[in-house]
Amino acid sequence: MPGGTRVIRFDADLHIEACWFHGLLQNFPNHFHEHYVIGCIDGGRRRVLCNNKEYLAKAGDLILFNPRDNHACSQVGEEPLNWRCLHVAGETMRRLTRQITGRETLPAFAPNIVPQSELAPLLRDLHAMILEEFVDFCKEELLLALLGQLLEDFAAPFAQPASQAGDAPLRAVCDFLEEHYAERISLDDLSRLAGLDKYYLLRAFTRSRGITPYRYLENVRIARAKALLEAGVPPVEAALNTGFTDQSHFTKFFKCFIGLTPRQYQRIFIPAGR
Repeated sequence: MPGGTRVIRFDADLHIEACWFHGLLQNFPNHFHEHYVIGCIDGGRRRVLCNNKEYLAKAGDLILFNPRDNHACSQVGEEPLNWRCLHVAGETMRRLTRQITGRETLPAFAPNIVPQSELAPLLRDLHAMILEEFVDFCKEELLLALLGQLLEDFAAPFAQPASQAGDAPLRAVCDFLEEHYAERISLDDLSRLAGLDKYYLLRAFTRSRGITPYRYLENVRIARAKALLEAGVPPVEAALNTGFTDQSHFTKFFKCFIGLTPRQYQRIFIPAGR
């Protein structure tokens, strides 16, 4: 059973979300986020596959995921996972990076796993302040100190790969999925759009994006559903508006990707009774 304790807090001062998972046994399938993830493992071990590279992550390791970094993780051994992380939206990261460096850019962090990082205690302190809803500006000091060190040690300018003629059909598929995610889409539709046979499309897309077209669609749907839930849209409407066939299907996929049910996630932003 996945079990465990899951806590998520959104800090309106910093515009950052803090997540804390304790005693987690759940495996997470290959997926990506629209935001940055800066986290550390407090206990347990995980086999992490990110951008087609495999890592063994353990307590004390720092985890850095950029937007659209595809990744999956699975349990190693019997000790459950204790994990904390910060979610930083692209615009928030851009603003903070400008404050720290004076440059209008988005960073690309590498490597994805930093073993036994000296920055883990700083991240834990900041994370605890957000969970405890600390109001003094020392949490902003910690955030700037943490991000300043991350930018200095692990960041390069975030740049999309140079466009290649062979990538244009795959980009068209991505654009189509991001625009028509609420509709019923078939592999035949994508094949015709790309001008590629289905088998070649699947191989080329997975090799280029590190994720299958359907998994890409699932990620887009979950991201759009999260935004609707945060805005107060009832889960059943969020499901129908993002292409899920029914509420149970939506709940299953949402919990698989996020670790919480849609209603649990919504209560982070809109407490019950409001």
